[in-house]
Amino acid sequence: MRHAQGRARRAGAALAAVLTWAALLAGAAGCSGDGPDGLGIDRLLGKPPSAADAIRVSPDDGSADVRPDRRLLVRVSSGRLESVRVVREQDAQDFPVPGHLSTDGTSWRPDDSRLALAARYTVDAVALDGDGHRSARHTTFTTYVPDERFIGYVTPENRAVVGTGMIVSLNFSREIDDRAAVERAVHVTAQPPVDIRPHWFGKSRLDFRPEQYWKPGTQVTVDLRLRDVEGARGVYGLQYKTFGFTVGRGQVSLVDAAAHTMEVRRDGELLATVPITAGAPKHTTYNGKMVVMEMHEVTRMNSRTVGFGGEYDIPDVPHAMKLTDSGTFLHGNYWAPDAPGHTNISHGCVGLRDVKGGSSDTPAGWFFDRSLVGDVIEVVNSDDKTVAPDNGLGGWNMGWNEWKAGSALK
Repeated sequence: MRHAQGRARRAGAALAAVLTWAALLAGAAGCSGDGPDGLGIDRLLGKPPSAADAIRVSPDDGSADVRPDRRLLVRVSSGRLESVRVVREQDAQDFPVPGHLSTDGTSWRPDDSRLALAARYTVDAVALDGDGHRSARHTTFTTYVPDERFIGYVTPENRAVVGTGMIVSLNFSREIDDRAAVERAVHVTAQPPVDIRPHWFGKSRLDFRPEQYWKPGTQVTVDLRLRDVEGARGVYGLQYKTFGFTVGRGQVSLVDAAAHTMEVRRDGELLATVPITAGAPKHTTYNGKMVVMEMHEVTRMNSRTVGFGGEYDIPDVPHAMKLTDSGTFLHGNYWAPDAPGHTNISHGCVGLRDVKGGSSDTPAGWFFDRSLVGDVIEVVNSDDKTVAPDNGLGGWNMGWNEWKAGSALK
């Protein structure tokens, strides 16, 4: 009898222990998966939490086509983050992503809240919880790859030495609807400093210039931060680059179409007065300030390309300098050697005496050898209108207040 009672007491105690332990587990289970920290049973048992529970990363591991406005966030619900390293892989290069921890160490965010497009992000985080357990988490995700991109074609060329009339001009491959966003992504600065302002011509061209011509010796830097900027719906920029140019000596030449002369001044001093021929009465030359855009030792000029039908086709025009998009050039003239200084016979260009094949000993060769892209040619006393500000680099024909009003950032 005593043995039977002893076995009963022991069985009852064992059953009570099992029920008590089951109750504890049931109580713990009630706060495990749905509790505020998701660590219920593991914490009760003294088991370190899983890395996925301890360190939360958004966007989720393995996410694809993540949009650029999604928030990148690393956080812990308890303890603190010891380190977070994020790397962006783009165009076969790795770029560290700078960021910062919160004051309490429970979260990390990137300094730039906007994600890059067409990139793979890798996140490595280490955290220490309140019980001294260290956890590490490694995640990756990829961002949206847009179907359409735009770029800006830039004038002048990188590292060029230019004249004091150069205007920084960006021609975009697509029309820009959000001009303010694109304008914010382009920065033009100078040393020594000068106020430089933008002006939009339509939806696909953005020019920059100071109020007056650049000072000789100025160093100009252009920063394009267009990559991933949404210029139009679903159309994103591609470029992220910096380039610069140097302003050389100052040369401004004044063409008097009525007097058939051109005064060439270097840093304000008169170098020479050169005989010229300008546009004939039926094809007059534009008045106004024009900037040398291109220089060619020799080029072909065909009247059909500028809307004059088949009036001329000269395959070897020497010492040609392009002044407007519509086809105005200053160039050597060997086919009418007696015209410069006496009469206007051209189809709107400015001609200087030259020889077939070109020569440095002619007025055209002399001027070409002393010119730079970015030099200013100003025409006066022609029976024509002033050249449009967007015809070539004609922005100097617009007043400063009107120029500034062309910014998309009001």
